[in-house]
Amino acid sequence: MLAPLLLFAGVATAHAQAGSPAGAVPVEHLRARRAALLNKIGAGVAILRSADQRSIEADGGHPQDSDFRQDNDFFYLTGLETQRSWLVLVARDTAPDEAILFVPPRDSIAERWTGPTLGPGPEAVALTGIEDIRSNAEAERDIRRLVLRPNSPARTHGLYIPRGERESDIALFRDLVFTPSASRAPAAIYDLRPLLAEGRLIKDADELARLRRAIAITAKAQRAAMQALKPGMWEYEIEAVIEATFRSSGAERLGFPSIIGAGTNATVLHYDKSRGQSLTGDLVVMDIGAEFGYYTADVTRTAPISGKFTARQRALYDLVLATQQAAIDSVRPGVTTRDLNRIARTYMREHSGDLCRPGTCDRFFVHGLSHWLGMDVHDVGDYSTAFAPGMVLTVEPGIYIPEERIGIRIEDDILVTADEPEILSSGAPRRPGEIEALMKGSR
Repeated sequence: MLAPLLLFAGVATAHAQAGSPAGAVPVEHLRARRAALLNKIGAGVAILRSADQRSIEADGGHPQDSDFRQDNDFFYLTGLETQRSWLVLVARDTAPDEAILFVPPRDSIAERWTGPTLGPGPEAVALTGIEDIRSNAEAERDIRRLVLRPNSPARTHGLYIPRGERESDIALFRDLVFTPSASRAPAAIYDLRPLLAEGRLIKDADELARLRRAIAITAKAQRAAMQALKPGMWEYEIEAVIEATFRSSGAERLGFPSIIGAGTNATVLHYDKSRGQSLTGDLVVMDIGAEFGYYTADVTRTAPISGKFTARQRALYDLVLATQQAAIDSVRPGVTTRDLNRIARTYMREHSGDLCRPGTCDRFFVHGLSHWLGMDVHDVGDYSTAFAPGMVLTVEPGIYIPEERIGIRIEDDILVTADEPEILSSGAPRRPGEIEALMKGSR
């Protein structure tokens, strides 16, 4: 009996982060996420499709390390990495809600090439908590029937899909949404994305665990990079130290292309070429993020390539750090990103002194202060939303003076709690004395 049991166990984890250090998403979290979405819909039908497989040859240069990454919303609701799949959620106001998952049937010949897959059956039920799982062979036909039947909530209340460019290329959505029959059209068409974004703003326990691990790996890479820095290093050498640390620590992807800029390149906000060579006295901006279990970190540190800040660099760095701390201290439920941005810019302006005369230093703070963080580095969510416990955002002031080869950015990942905020990225040194001590110790 041992061999069949082992085979069953291997298949049960296929395409649910099989082999990943992150493991599968607990079923109770998947059920809770779907229930919350169904509650927001009230009555209607929601349809979500999995991501498509990319071509490595056609999409060369993409930061991912494989030819498939699941659609964030599909993964959020199912926990599956299975391709060519559909999720249908039926919300009813007078009857039980319903979830239907369509996945490809298993193909023994294809599996010889690409490994075990997850087909309809008890394994998929166990991983997702969805009882009604069917083959995708007739998925579009079955979904049309479900949506267009006379008593369907889609006909009486509306159809919810993620309205985007990808959906317009799918025959099912063209028929139901873009060119529907007047006599059989859904009552209304709604964009599913805002409802999903609202849910994804508040992280559950599993999401926070994945984010914490992604951020811890990223902080470890920041420390490794600081210890490796020396004058004359090429930016790609620094990037190699960082990304090797990512992979050796369990990160399967980059959350975004690493930004490693020395000297003047440190003043280019999204510089990602990593082709420059550092000079003695340069500052190096390292804006990096490991992805762990579909959740990404975003942590930026600025370090002196020679191991010690100059007096001017230190004064500007201290101003950026104090500005960041003023904003972090203001993260509380009820506050918004707009409030934080105003607080940070006011602080920098009022504490600039003569550092940036004839003006104040906030004129060199040329980007926004914060963005949501989660499954994407700039995650989904309305920026007018007031903070609530469970939200995660970045706080990242900066000063950029190309004429002086000075670029300084300090970015941390902040968890909103009912009380004081938690700096999730505190494992990466950010005080100048700590950075210098770490670099000195490594030498």
